[in-house]
Amino acid sequence: MGHEAIADDVEVEVRSEESADGGLDKWSSCGDLLSSPPDHLVVMVHGILGSAADWLFGANQFVKSFPDKIFVHCSECNMHKLTLEGVDTMGERLAKEVVDVINNKPELTKISFVAHSVGGLVARYAIGKLFTPPLGKVVEDPDSPVKEEARGTLCGLEAMNFITVATPHLGSRGNGQVPFLFGFAAFETLASRVVHWIFGRTGKHLFLTDNNEGGIPLLLQMINDHNGLYFMSALQAFRRRVVYANTGCDHIVGWRTSSIRRNSDLPKWEIAQSKIYPHIVYEEHCTGSNAGGDARISSKNCEYDMLEEEMVTGLSRVSWEKVDVSFHSSRQRLAAHSVIQVKYPFMESEGGDVIQHMIDHFLT
Repeated sequence: MGHEAIADDVEVEVRSEESADGGLDKWSSCGDLLSSPPDHLVVMVHGILGSAADWLFGANQFVKSFPDKIFVHCSECNMHKLTLEGVDTMGERLAKEVVDVINNKPELTKISFVAHSVGGLVARYAIGKLFTPPLGKVVEDPDSPVKEEARGTLCGLEAMNFITVATPHLGSRGNGQVPFLFGFAAFETLASRVVHWIFGRTGKHLFLTDNNEGGIPLLLQMINDHNGLYFMSALQAFRRRVVYANTGCDHIVGWRTSSIRRNSDLPKWEIAQSKIYPHIVYEEHCTGSNAGGDARISSKNCEYDMLEEEMVTGLSRVSWEKVDVSFHSSRQRLAAHSVIQVKYPFMESEGGDVIQHMIDHFLT
């Protein structure tokens, strides 16, 4: 852990400041005692209508745990209403913001992402923009074993952890993916037709109704390297890819879409026995499958269940660690979508163990 290089009697103080791009930077005062500053950039990305402050608790805990190793940047280039402008537009802005941070900190050699909700999709888009192919070539088979030097980099940095929390990787359209619609087909159909009135282009991307803009919905494009953006090659470059998903009580993002599973793949879980992680109810390490070539992309007229199957199949070409979380017995269960991130300080007692699980398994 990061404490190893710090004297036992030194108190870990977390420092913070607003960066030039409006983001929130976090680092440890212990870094002042070291011969070299932290070399691992951790980019934290908020969800829809959010801000950098949403990750305040998580950022502080990460820096306290790795005071000599990481520098946390909480993105704020897509704050509040800017999150309604589309996953692609937000991804472009996030990529630029990350480049600016890297250019201002030449000591950085590694990079990780921790993203909540729609922020996970934005991060997936951004890394596709930031990816540098190994030796000028794209890794054609995302599941095949590759040497470290052949993984590619993100702006020259080694890609370490890609972590999403309650992210709708399969979108939000149909099949109960938005739990508060209760799985009623009529509600889901109506939502897909009017969601852009509320959530703009981002709503179209989530409900896969943006096919009139470019022929293929954006989330379908993002299961391949597409149009000069290396979405899957960038994901493959990370040493770890992790999804944290609420098994229930999340009324915004369903269990299947956040855990990248078919309905038949959902595991049976029991109440957690761990005192350290009382809300972690199931963990699964999934190796990449169906490797080779691009995932098949459907035409805009195909049924949604076929599109969902393509997204599951496409994203499953790389390995994932899947961590299932339950707040069923929590007094804050109705706010599970925010509790899993510890968006607000009063949620620390319930969601803090999820953040600790991230930290305990984090590669530095």
